[in-house]
Amino acid sequence: MQPDTMQRISILGSTGSIGTSTLDVVARHPDRFKIVALTANSQADLLFQQCRQFKPSYAVLLDEPSAKELRRLVSDAGLDIEVLSGMAALEQVAALPEVDAVMAAIVGAAGLRPTLAAAHAGKKILLANKETLVMAGNVFMEAVHASGVMLLPIDSEHNAIFQALPRGYDGDPSANGVRRILLTASGGPFLKLSLSELERVTPEQACAHPNWVMGRKISVDSASMMNKGLEVIEAHWLFNADADDIQVVVHPQSVIHSLVEYVDGSVLAQLGNPDMRTPIAYGLAYPDRIDAGVAPLDLFEVASLNFSAPDFDRFPCLTLAYQALRTAGTAPAILNAANEEAVAAFLDRQIPFLAIPRVIGAVLDELSVGSVVCLDDVIGADAEARRAAQQQIRKIGR
Repeated sequence: MQPDTMQRISILGSTGSIGTSTLDVVARHPDRFKIVALTANSQADLLFQQCRQFKPSYAVLLDEPSAKELRRLVSDAGLDIEVLSGMAALEQVAALPEVDAVMAAIVGAAGLRPTLAAAHAGKKILLANKETLVMAGNVFMEAVHASGVMLLPIDSEHNAIFQALPRGYDGDPSANGVRRILLTASGGPFLKLSLSELERVTPEQACAHPNWVMGRKISVDSASMMNKGLEVIEAHWLFNADADDIQVVVHPQSVIHSLVEYVDGSVLAQLGNPDMRTPIAYGLAYPDRIDAGVAPLDLFEVASLNFSAPDFDRFPCLTLAYQALRTAGTAPAILNAANEEAVAAFLDRQIPFLAIPRVIGAVLDELSVGSVVCLDDVIGADAEARRAAQQQIRKIGR
């Protein structure tokens, strides 16, 4: 590929699992991709190792003391890299004129502002930060449509749906013959545990996903199935699908990543080994396909595929997410913020696993739901929900 057609990329969240997988794919295709900016929260040492390998023009750490340490490391190594810090710097590197595409892989609400900045700047967005759509779906999608942004979902499920939809899908399910979306879920590590067993699970058990290698927060979300609930909300915004037209299907093997059902009776599925490099490579090279370093799927080794309906009693977080989607307004932002606080408290051993949905449900019941007209509406609801969640956590921890 000629230099003038090389794709120049900023990675928001390069030290997380999605970020490191993205860099693995990029390293396989130095003729196609150039890293312009790498960002992280506070992992200065790992970000420095990435800077040494990929030599970006910019490196950003949200935490200023960590950025100070990175500046020292970069200077000692003689690297010509500008090291920045803070949220404004994240927004800056997401909207750089020389950047073609942005991998939005920051976990949680922290990814909202820089991802929105990329949309306003008209960048190709590879969206792995589901909270952007969960919290501010209408604000973000308005920015995407106004800028004519190419938006490619990177979550394995949404990427699979994107692949199974008609090429050139215009966002109108009925006009494209789509009946419903079937969103697959592994069920996580606690799929077969009883409620009494769930009361005693530890953070280590919750983070031991049977199929996927993920960060701690998203691993807990998978264990509670809140991750799937957030993906339902995400699918609503990405594919203009009503809550009733998004069906969660438990599929423990994680081989079928999602399906689209059509009005003629056809069901199209995307299959592959559970490796995030596949959807990442698809997004990076779209509409081309490139080697992702993923082993071919051996159907004879898989042998069988199983499906079941989700147990809403065992996984009430899924029910709460559907309720928030139907309520609309700031309800999804409240849901997300309360969940982030509850998961952090569980990982810190302040509350038991089954208290996560109790905290979220109490916050949703307590707070009034408002409309979302601008980003400030989302930020305000997020802050209020976090305060309410902390109050609930303190009550449970007494």
